[in-house]
Amino acid sequence: MRRLCYNVAASLDGYLARPDGSYDWIVEDPTIDFEALFDRFDLFLMGRRTYEVMAAQGLESLLRHAPAAVVSRTLEAPGLTIIREDVPTVVAGLKRQPGKDIWLFGGGELFGTLLDAGLVDTVEVAVMPVLLGEGIPLLKPGAAPRRLVRTSCEALASGIVLLTYDVADA
Repeated sequence: MRRLCYNVAASLDGYLARPDGSYDWIVEDPTIDFEALFDRFDLFLMGRRTYEVMAAQGLESLLRHAPAAVVSRTLEAPGLTIIREDVPTVVAGLKRQPGKDIWLFGGGELFGTLLDAGLVDTVEVAVMPVLLGEGIPLLKPGAAPRRLVRTSCEALASGIVLLTYDVADA
């Protein structure tokens, strides 16, 4: 079965983006092998707000690696897979399909929904050496607690710390 991997960059104080959705604070590190990272996945799953931020900043470069499915009740985008209803059931079905893992890309709200449904298998956070003070949180407030089991931790010379956890009760 495919795994659903929440793979994100976050500030040290737990934010994925500034309040306006921008992520200009993310530290560049030339030692990160993005091609190898992208090669692990054959589907990007994201919410509408993440899609809109990515579309405004050049979604084509991301989609050359894999197609995207966007969760939205209102988005109209011809040629794009849009999940409008019963998101946990649809995502569970995607996980049962053959293929590589699925990259849960972007926002904490969709992550929290799928985590609460027991569908997230791994949480992979690149912790940036930055404090934002406010922004879009890693996990939506009010999400149910989950136990994680650390599977790797790597500190890079840039100050980025790569943390990988399995969700214990996924």
